[in-house]
Amino acid sequence: MIIPVRCFTCGKLVGDQWEEFSSRVKAGEQAKDVLDSMGFKRYCCRRMLLANVEIIDEVLHFYEEAEKRKDDRNYV
Repeated sequence: MIIPVRCFTCGKLVGDQWEEFSSRVKAGEQAKDVLDSMGFKRYCCRRMLLANVEIIDEVLHFYEEAEKRKDDRNYV
């Protein structure tokens, strides 16, 4: 899923904070502490970052497989 630019509920800008949030959580910090330090107080905005899942790498496998099958059909 692509991180939305704004919070769906209140409209606060959240998309530009994704990289920092993601890197700090991967470094081992608690998500709660990262969100607090970044100034996300509303639960609706916190949800936007916490619920986002990076699935593009998984989806890309399906796309590549479909393209491969499409090419195989065109060569026959």
